[in-house]
Amino acid sequence: MNPLLLSGLFEVGKGLIDKLWPDPAKAEAAKLELLKMQQSGELAELAANTQLATAQIAVNQEEAKSASLLVSGWRPMCGWVGALALGYAAILEPVARFVAQVWFGYSGAFPALDTTITMQVLFGILGLGAYRSAEKIKGKA
Repeated sequence: MNPLLLSGLFEVGKGLIDKLWPDPAKAEAAKLELLKMQQSGELAELAANTQLATAQIAVNQEEAKSASLLVSGWRPMCGWVGALALGYAAILEPVARFVAQVWFGYSGAFPALDTTITMQVLFGILGLGAYRSAEKIKGKA
């Protein structure tokens, strides 16, 4: 849940406690209990997120160990498809268009490749690879 929303709810809860308990000692005890509930909820959410990330790492390791190319090869395949799309869009197509126009006088269109999705996947893979390389350099791998 949104932390800003939760903090607003807890501020409302504190205001209600002040109105419901006229005794300052009881009000402070209720506020302390409310704060404990808030912290335990945040810690529980953090623990759940950590457990989910750990489980995903275990799945990734098992996939990488597989002898089947269909199981272990999908990540490299995504990288190769993205690299080929980038190579075509950034190198092959502009060079071929230049050569066709300058040397052969061709002024027609070349096949257009929508690289929106492939670039998102490729940059995601490259970003994770760069993060992993940074970990290795820092000696945390």
